[in-house]
Amino acid sequence: MSKSISRAQFLRGDFSGKHGHIRPPWSKGERSFTMDCSRCNDCIKACPEQILSHDQQGFPLINFMKGECTFCGDCARACSTRALQFSETVKPWTLRADINKQCLPLQGVVCGRCAEECEVSAISMKLVAGGISIPQLESDACNGCGACFRVCPTTAIELSYNGAST
Repeated sequence: MSKSISRAQFLRGDFSGKHGHIRPPWSKGERSFTMDCSRCNDCIKACPEQILSHDQQGFPLINFMKGECTFCGDCARACSTRALQFSETVKPWTLRADINKQCLPLQGVVCGRCAEECEVSAISMKLVAGGISIPQLESDACNGCGACFRVCPTTAIELSYNGAST
């Protein structure tokens, strides 16, 4: 099955489609989202965490460097075009964290900031005999909130939808 990529991804050489934007929670698929979104910025204004901004085309995206998503739903409730559709019963997204080889403990340096910030305990520090603790990620427990992303000093945390990193 081939993966479609956006024109912007093509122009920046991302032929794998791995570095797409992270849209607000409860957003439709990228194609439907960009068709339905009016770029009114209502979701951006409604976000109490102030982690939403817009891409070069004016569509909303999340910047986890500003903070984490609390899944309050205010952005989706503010969306009049229904490009975002809040639901108490549907998960906000399939976004999950992954830890790459840049992780400090994997390099022999003590760290654990990601585990400290993870409120759902999806990341824990595994004790290693004769060494330092290394992070263990329980992907099924991860809600993709982005708290770990912001605090990682080496950008070892990657967030992805179903395996396509962003």
